[in-house]
Amino acid sequence: MIRERVSDLQNLLKEKGISALIIPTDDFHMSEYVGDYFKARNYFSGFTGSAGVMVVTQDEANLWVDGRYFIQAERQLEGTGIIQRNMGEPGVPIIEEYILGKVCEGEVLAFDGRVISYNSGKFYAEELGKKGARIHTEEDIPGMLWKDRPAMSAEKAFVLPVEFSGKTVQDKLADVRAVMTEKGTDVHVITSLDDIAWLYNIRGNDVLCTPVVLSYAVVTMDKAYIFANPSVFDEEVMAHLTASGVEVKPYEEVYSFVKGFDKETKVLIDTAHSNYAIVSSISAEVVSAPNPEMEMKAVKNPVEVENYRISHIQDGVAVTKFMYWLKKNAGKIPMTEYTAQEYLSQLRYERPNNLGLSFTPISGYKENAAMMHYSANPETAKEITNEGMLLVDSGGHYWEGSTDITRTFVLGPISDEIKEHYTAVVRGVIGVSKAKFLYGCVGMALDVLSRGPIWDLDLDYKCGSGHGIGYLLNVHEGPQGFRWRQLPGRNESAVFTEGMITTIEPGIYIEGSHGIRVENEILCKKGAFNEYGQFMEFETITFAPIDLDGVDAKYMTKAEREWLNNYHAQVYEKISPYLTAEEAEWLKEYTRAI
Repeated sequence: MIRERVSDLQNLLKEKGISALIIPTDDFHMSEYVGDYFKARNYFSGFTGSAGVMVVTQDEANLWVDGRYFIQAERQLEGTGIIQRNMGEPGVPIIEEYILGKVCEGEVLAFDGRVISYNSGKFYAEELGKKGARIHTEEDIPGMLWKDRPAMSAEKAFVLPVEFSGKTVQDKLADVRAVMTEKGTDVHVITSLDDIAWLYNIRGNDVLCTPVVLSYAVVTMDKAYIFANPSVFDEEVMAHLTASGVEVKPYEEVYSFVKGFDKETKVLIDTAHSNYAIVSSISAEVVSAPNPEMEMKAVKNPVEVENYRISHIQDGVAVTKFMYWLKKNAGKIPMTEYTAQEYLSQLRYERPNNLGLSFTPISGYKENAAMMHYSANPETAKEITNEGMLLVDSGGHYWEGSTDITRTFVLGPISDEIKEHYTAVVRGVIGVSKAKFLYGCVGMALDVLSRGPIWDLDLDYKCGSGHGIGYLLNVHEGPQGFRWRQLPGRNESAVFTEGMITTIEPGIYIEGSHGIRVENEILCKKGAFNEYGQFMEFETITFAPIDLDGVDAKYMTKAEREWLNNYHAQVYEKISPYLTAEEAEWLKEYTRAI
């Protein structure tokens, strides 16, 4: 089927005189996760990962994937004829290098200008122009062949009240306009869905597990607009937007609206994360800079922080109950990776103020856990017994915030080597969690604390060590994160600031054997201030047991053992009141001091 789809695509390229076609993962808003309507790369490649870029020429098809998906892509591309390109590996060309080498003088590179960032589109236009080639951006070529394409989502939106958001729309608009003034701009165009949802205190259901509304926004010094399908706004949402001074316009009108800006107008827009079509439609002066909303929403206000603590207690109860059930029943009742994750999801749904999952759970048993973003399905899920380990990465949305937690559960005897691996991962979590550092530090300066124990074993993992998380928004949120090196297209220079909430999630992944990841969320806070400056530190806000059956204390320092013992004492104190007597007695054992 995939071979036929690629062949049909290549025939269409020949008909249109197109040398190469880019099919990215993105939607019109450069979102990390996209709705079904936008999954053209998935349709034509068969690869289901959340990131990757397909490039099709008249005689070959390629898929670029990052380190999270090397193993998964290899399995899913088998038999398709698509060439897998592992990003960052020796001898693998970067996408731009490959395309510039394939599109020659007089030839054409095609992509839908609505699903490629402006910066990328401009790069190709300029570089190909130097060699007498050009870009073609006005057609959705994959859409011409996509049979039974799903409709674009139009789910109902809802209001996030100020008791959860902590700040009114008017106050947020005032903050944004202050930044616009600083930058000497008159208009601000926003295309990122999470920034719009945060700014206007609304949420939606247009992307799986990501509560956003398909929309664009424009802010001037005295007006604010949202461009969306009007049918998604009921009377309550319309009243909220009207009272906040926000005018609703149809989704498709944004392109004609931005074309109408006066040439003297200065427009603030993040060209790196806005699509080529919309930026190209602006004839006024463009001032490119990151959206001010990104940093504003990354620094949680006091109301959001207190709410987060509530959400993590409820989420910790669900995970702890799941761990109890898993330990008691593995090998005794039928269960698979899929049914186990479904049981955990049900426990989350039962918690107060839960609004669903923050992402599709990752539930990998034994060697499947070595695939960092493995996805279990009912037909092929591995049966779980009382041996090996189960890695579960999961999270929930609550009125009080969003959660992301990973635990690796030991279900039977494991080797001394695996225990050493498990303990190294836990030590990586502890290293960052107990860090003190001067204000001004970025993730590149702190990542060695998470990787150090793993590097000591001559091992590593092909992803970052942590990311920001949104408030009832994207489970992955910028700008901060933990990563030891600068990668193309990424900005790792965000300073850790009081109020930022970030995950810390080191891991070890041994193909064909096992995968281990432990993940908590940490809140950045101010520490001591003295002649050296402002010290910063982290407060752990995730509470669920770290499986002591995988930990070998002989590999830990006294300070690391003390941190883990103190953490587990807090887990018992905060979680046990919500458990049955039997569950609480079990939890006492799994939070014991070591």
